[in-house]
Amino acid sequence: MSTAVVSTSAALGRHIVFDAEAVPEPRPFSMSGVTPASRLSVRPAPEMVPSGIAAIDELTGGLPRGCLTEICGPASSGRTALLLAALSAATQRGEFCALVDASDALDPQSAAAAGVQLERLLWIRCGESSPQKHFSTRQKSDSTRKEGRNAENRLEQVLRVTDLLLESGGFGVVALDLADLPPQAARRIPLATWFRFRRAVEPTSTVLLTLEPQPIAGSCSSLVMKLQADSGCYLSKSPLAFSPGRIPITEISHVPSHAQLLDEIEIKAELIRSRLERKPVGSAAVAFASRTAWADVKAG
Repeated sequence: MSTAVVSTSAALGRHIVFDAEAVPEPRPFSMSGVTPASRLSVRPAPEMVPSGIAAIDELTGGLPRGCLTEICGPASSGRTALLLAALSAATQRGEFCALVDASDALDPQSAAAAGVQLERLLWIRCGESSPQKHFSTRQKSDSTRKEGRNAENRLEQVLRVTDLLLESGGFGVVALDLADLPPQAARRIPLATWFRFRRAVEPTSTVLLTLEPQPIAGSCSSLVMKLQADSGCYLSKSPLAFSPGRIPITEISHVPSHAQLLDEIEIKAELIRSRLERKPVGSAAVAFASRTAWADVKAG
């Protein structure tokens, strides 16, 4: 190494030693370190597991392990029914599942009626539901700001809990229910967070599901499905007994005689994006049958 002594007035008469070594000449670009595309290893296709709904399995081939799957749709679009069907299928396979509930929206009775084995489900409640109240204009404004802060706090809890669940492993399904969060809050999730989730779930056998009104994970999701209610829906009118041993609607005191109870609704499922290259993008009509909690009340 060569050095040179330089005196400057800015240095107040002090001698400063600089490294005067010549800058090395740039080397010519070589292709020797580049691997041809023909020699790159092909990533194996992920294992697919049943979603619990035959029509969805026919459309997508099932739910991929080690991948992120987004289930999108507005309220009453069947997204919760698909989630419960997936949890039911997983718990009945003997797998443990985790549900990160951002808005405390899960009804355990409905989950049990859908076939979910609750003893195999870890339910993380990140928010508390509150009854609707009447506010003045000023109170509504304050309430809106407070709800926005609460949504941000709940979202932060959801992301932290999801990191812990994916790092710990051992779950067949990890589901994030973001459906009832304000859309602007869910869209604030950084893309780097979804990349981190994808990298964490890739080497595992976990199915990572998210429920939201619109897709928000970008290219990090391997499967994106959009659900919406079809134009025709079937309403069960009173009086009606669903099966022997069940109480007819007319004999239940808290149900008005003129009530119409939703028993089954037609859902249209559309495959928006698939990185699995198994099925072409398409759509199919899927029928979901929902059961209310009162329908399981036994006579006598």
